[in-house]
Amino acid sequence: QVQLVESGGGLVQAGGSLRLSCVASGRSANSDPMGWFRRAPGKDREFVASVWWNGVGTRYTDPVKGRFTISVDTPKNTVYLQMNSLKPEDTAVYFCAARVGTSGAAYWGQGTQVTVST
Repeated sequence: QVQLVESGGGLVQAGGSLRLSCVASGRSANSDPMGWFRRAPGKDREFVASVWWNGVGTRYTDPVKGRFTISVDTPKNTVYLQMNSLKPEDTAVYFCAARVGTSGAAYWGQGTQVTVST
């Protein structure tokens, strides 16, 4: 089992920035590909970004490329999502995920709300 605890969500104006954090613990916590997903109101959960614990192999969904950066701090078992130039359409609940694959992930955090106002 892997436990994931997110933090860092909140309310921000359009154009602002937020950094989400996700602390992973449990078996094999630092050997899985990690990622972030989001679910906007009335929409399905979607992939946002992913990375391996050695920091390579980053992937992003097109709408966030150039604005979001995923990174890891392996000694702290922590994954970050730096979100810049936020837009109202980025408003969603953001979920940290472990063992990310092509169809989703094996483990999920509880989610953290990000709200971007105009």
